[in-house]
Parts: sequence; structure tokens; C-alpha cells
Amino acid sequence: MGIPDREWNHERNDRAEGVPRSPSGRVPLWAFDDEPGQPSAPSPWRAMPSDGSRRRGASASRRRRVGPRRRFFSPWLRLRFATVAVLGLVVFLYATPSLFDRFVLPAVLPYVPGSDVPPPGVEAGAVPLGTPPPAPASTSYRLLESPVEDQEWIAYDPCRPLHYVVRPDNAPAGSEGLVQEAVAEVSAATGLQFVDDGTTTEAPSEDRDLYQPELYGRSWVPVLITWTSPAEIPELAGDVAGLGGSDYAQAPGQPLVYEGGQVQLDAPDAVDTLRFPDGRAYLRAIIMHELAHVVGLDHIDDPAELMNPENFGVTSFGQGDLAGLALLGTGPCAPGL
Repeated sequence: MGIPDREWNHERNDRAEGVPRSPSGRVPLWAFDDEPGQPSAPSPWRAMPSDGSRRRGASASRRRRVGPRRRFFSPWLRLRFATVAVLGLVVFLYATPSLFDRFVLPAVLPYVPGSDVPPPGVEAGAVPLGTPPPAPASTSYRLLESPVEDQEWIAYDPCRPLHYVVRPDNAPAGSEGLVQEAVAEVSAATGLQFVDDGTTTEAPSEDRDLYQPELYGRSWVPVLITWTSPAEIPELAGDVAGLGGSDYAQAPGQPLVYEGGQVQLDAPDAVDTLRFPDGRAYLRAIIMHELAHVVGLDHIDDPAELMNPENFGVTSFGQGDLAGLALLGTGPCAPGL
């Protein structure tokens, strides 16, 4: 079955006037007045639905060698046999491209200069590196839809570390440490072991290469977190506060797993968010929300959850969010990837 193209998750900040305040009286997330720095009539944080992301990369497997039989031929017969064998191999591969694509090509590609997939098994372990905490007794969560029928949901491989990098360009003053704090919250909720690889020069992209050895070595790319703007990412135009999602990769005979996640944060909107009391908590909640999309959590129509697309001041994961994240930390290992 084909895997659909990626659709990123869109988090909206509608500056609509006249929306009543939340029952608690607190200013909801990302509500601003037309005049900079002045709180307006509260409006919800809105998000456009998302349904996952595009599979990228190629599969990988080991190639088994089978030795030829030894026979005696005259030189003429040997040449004729070799010609027939080569022609037969070409016809066979042409007639059965799926076998070539699934087994021969994946075994060779990781070791060919210029390959677009890394060697298999980099940093892969036999057991999960961490364990999620006991899941709350809540079903108020949704997982991103799987693109294949034989796998109910997708997750990152818990048996290898989940690296991430940050492009610091355009990071607003006052946002220092918020990315690391948000990552720590998601790591604690999932048991996934995040590793901070520092900063990067890589730009955000909706068509990101999942193997960039010149930047990250011979492994799949890390999660990329960027402070950007509508000028660079047009989908952030208007009141969109951030985008989040992951791509897929798969080895033959092994499950789909997430790779190459991205969080793209609208830096100008973040500047406005930080002007509010508790602005750092609100901005951290945006990053947590987007990271939850990266690891596989979808929106839920429950106002008590951070993954609610209309957020009235929730700044931490709810019980349903935590239950879903704990499940996403129990995905299968994929050592052949």
C-alpha cells in the first residue's frame, strides 16, 4: 500500500475579538490585541487537523550469497552460458522489480557513495533504553493514523536514542532553555531517551532528506527544531504558531518507525507570547504540543488536554495526553533499520 504524503500539524493563534474569557479568567494561549503587548479579548489556540506524515528513505536487509555449481564447459559453451545467464538475470530483475527493490537494492545502497540511506543498525539496541511511567487510566487521547493496514500505530524505536538538534537562528529573547524543558517533559512521559546534539545550520523543509552524512554522520537525521517565520515556511502565515510531524522509514520484515521529525516554531508569534504573564509557560506548552505530534500523538477534543486544538490556557500534559505518550513509548524495536 502506498504511503500518503506528509501533512504537517498546524497550530493556530486566531486573534479574533469578542471571544469570552475561559471560566478560570486566565488569558488563553496566544491571544493578542491589535496593539503589540496589550492583551485582547481571549481567543482559543486553534489547530488544523493532521493525519501523519510521509514515509521517506529506503528499506535495508542482508543479502544472502548462494554459490554456483561447478561444471565443465568448453570455452564456447562457457561464453554462451554466461551470455544466457546475464540476459536471464536482466529479464528476471526486470520482471520482478519488487524483489530487486526489496532485497538486492537495500542491501547495497547503504554502502554506496552518495547513498540516501545509512548503514543499518546504527545505535540499535536489543531492549528499550527507557520505560514510560505507568499510564493514567484515561482514554482521552488519539494516535496519529497509521499509513498501513497491518500496523495499528507508529512510534519511534525505543531501543535507540532519539537525537535532536536546534537551529538557534531567530530564537526570541526569553526563550532560553524552553526547548530542553519541553523535550524533558516528552521524554519523561514516553521513556524515549532524547539526546541533545546541540545546534545545527540545517534549514527547515517539508521535503527533508533523512540521511545527511555531511551534517550528522552515517545515521538517520535527528529531530530538527527551528525558530523560523512565514517568510521561510509559508505555512506559518497568519496566526499559525508552529508545525510538527515526523517521516517514516522501514526495513524489510520490520515495522514502520518514525524518523526525521521536525518542529517549526513561528518566532514572531513567540515574541508576542513571551510578553504575557506566564509567557514562558505558554511558549513551552506550544513546543510540548508540537513534540507530542512528532512522537505520534494527534489532536483530541477534550479541553483538559494539551493536545486539544482549541487550548484555553492548558500548559501541561493532561491525563489523556500522558496515557497516549506512555503507549507511544512502548513501540517495537527495529534493529535492521
